[in-house]
Amino acid sequence: MSSPLHTQPLAALRRQLLSRDISPADLLHSVEASIAQHDPAIGAYLQRDFPTALAEAHRADLSLPLGGIPIGIKDIINVKGQPLTCGSKMLAGKFISPYDATVITRLRAAGAIPFGKLNMDEFAMGSSTENSALQITRNPWDLTRVPGGSSGGSAAAVASGTAVATLGTDTGGSIRQPASFCGIVGLKPSYGRVSRYGCTAYASSLDQIGPMTRSVADAALLLQAIAGPDPADSTCRRDPVPDFSAALQGDIRGLRIGLPKEYFGDGIDPAVRAAVDRAITLLEAAGAELRPLSLPHSSSAIAAYYIIATAEASANLARFDGIRYGHRCDQPENLRDLYDRSRAEGFGPEVKRRIILGTYVLSSGYYDAYYRKAQKVRHLIRQDFAQAFAQVDVLLGPTCPTPAFKFGAHTSDPLQMYLADIYTIAANLAGLCGLSLPCGTTPPTAEAPALPIGLQWLAPPLGEATLLRAAAAAEQLLA
Repeated sequence: MSSPLHTQPLAALRRQLLSRDISPADLLHSVEASIAQHDPAIGAYLQRDFPTALAEAHRADLSLPLGGIPIGIKDIINVKGQPLTCGSKMLAGKFISPYDATVITRLRAAGAIPFGKLNMDEFAMGSSTENSALQITRNPWDLTRVPGGSSGGSAAAVASGTAVATLGTDTGGSIRQPASFCGIVGLKPSYGRVSRYGCTAYASSLDQIGPMTRSVADAALLLQAIAGPDPADSTCRRDPVPDFSAALQGDIRGLRIGLPKEYFGDGIDPAVRAAVDRAITLLEAAGAELRPLSLPHSSSAIAAYYIIATAEASANLARFDGIRYGHRCDQPENLRDLYDRSRAEGFGPEVKRRIILGTYVLSSGYYDAYYRKAQKVRHLIRQDFAQAFAQVDVLLGPTCPTPAFKFGAHTSDPLQMYLADIYTIAANLAGLCGLSLPCGTTPPTAEAPALPIGLQWLAPPLGEATLLRAAAAAEQLLA
């Protein structure tokens, strides 16, 4: 008996669509039925417009690469005519997107149907989706645990079978970490590979949009659709986009894989270490060359990240002032009161924390001590990776030091929450591409079921073809 439509790989769905065995409406009905069955418990979706999506399905052009495929969208990306909340009271019920983000324009051009907006940490600030001001999203593997963040809704939808594939965003691990926690594939493209136009900015020098899927091949298909130059985004690179699906056919034999010692130190859950070690053993047996190496400034990545990211957030979120759009307080006494109360009422605790921190490090007298020094550390981290990639083709390690944690485990200690991204943050600082691939599960116990574990692959900027080739080979070995 074949698996339900909404859980099948994109390539399999495309074959059935092209052969007319199914229609785009059949696929959409399958997704909608799965949402009705599973999402009340999971809480991945903030909203969806089934009638509009169904109308698009009926006129879908099946000759296009993603013709008739519905794609879930993280609710930080603008879809014309649909609400945009960024998981915040600042925008919820107050903003309708007047335009499509570039990635949405490209999905439509490839024949896909943007379907449903997915929950997230408020303004992408968080690692568990507990910071959403709108609802709780639960991990499909264990409803008492977080799905990761900030793209927790995007990951949970794919893992629960309520989406065929989704888009997330990654500023410090927000695609890869929830992909690891939910047992799916999450791809963070190189900085500038995918346009950020129409994605609400958190930290403009770090943010990147990417696919979240059930397989590496699906991620390659989705990346192919959304990548490429964009005159609307001055940071988007003009480099040609290779055929990512063709890259999956390469042999892993002779591939040089670096194992940074800093990613295998203390603090890794024993089950995570065992799963990653098993993957390494299989890769070596298949002919890959494994090379231990060092990224000496890794220990400074989190400190540098939370200075640079919060500084940029402070500037980017200044636009939410109660004047132009978004939440406005009632009956302000004067302009200062309007600003103060609108922002105090509209933003949640974590967003306020990061705005305050970012404003502080940019303030007179502290800029050189904090922000400028963090940028110098960022340069050193980039140099570390450049030296590593002069020796190897890709880097490998755990995506996260632990499996998904329980709700409330880190909410009273922001630093512990920040440390959940300890292995993912440096890739954003250096502009690398990275991918989290499922590589096993923890052993089930009386206290917890089996939980997924992610294997993180990193490649140089614009190295997605090599990244995908390596991950696809590992996917086959681990199957």
